[in-house]
Order: sequence, then structure tokens, then C-alpha cells
Amino acid sequence: MAKKQKVKTPALYKLLGPALAVPTGIVVKKVADQAWIAVRGTPPPKNPDVPGVSWGDALAWAAVSGVLVAFGRLFAARGAAKAYTALTGKYPAGANADSAA
Repeated sequence: MAKKQKVKTPALYKLLGPALAVPTGIVVKKVADQAWIAVRGTPPPKNPDVPGVSWGDALAWAAVSGVLVAFGRLFAARGAAKAYTALTGKYPAGANADSAA
């Protein structure tokens, strides 16, 4: 079996990822907190060990925040690839363009 050659990911693309991920993470956290407060009327359970936090609330917050964090990561990754493509005119090497289903 032939070895796959490593493709070096461009430095600009490596910088665009965190540049988009950090503000996206901040927005996702604020949206999640506000949505929880709007629906439940109380702040989200940040620490499930605190007395009074039910299993239901802890699991619901884990599910909601997990989905929103995954969405944020997807948004940031796609945004970084799109920005890199707009700046350079080509898809970033090493971004795994062949993984589309």
C-alpha cells in the first residue's frame, strides 16, 4: 500500500480558522445563554455539581450547548475555507476537499 503524501496546510488558512472561531464561540455562548433564559426563565446550569441542578436540566444544557458549539465550529471552518478561497482563488490544501459525501 502506498503512503499518502502529507499536504502542508497554508499558514493563512491556519490563521483564518482561529480568527473566525473565537468570535463565533463568543456569539454562540451568548446566544445559548439568552435562549436558555428565554425558554426556561433561569440562567443555564453552568456547573451540574451545584445542589439544585436537576439531571434533566444538566442533560438539556449539555445537549443544547453541544449542538450550538458544533454549529459554531462548522460555521467557522466553512467561513475560513471560503475566506481563504476568496483571498487566494483556490481551495486551501490540506482542508480535505474530498470528504464531501
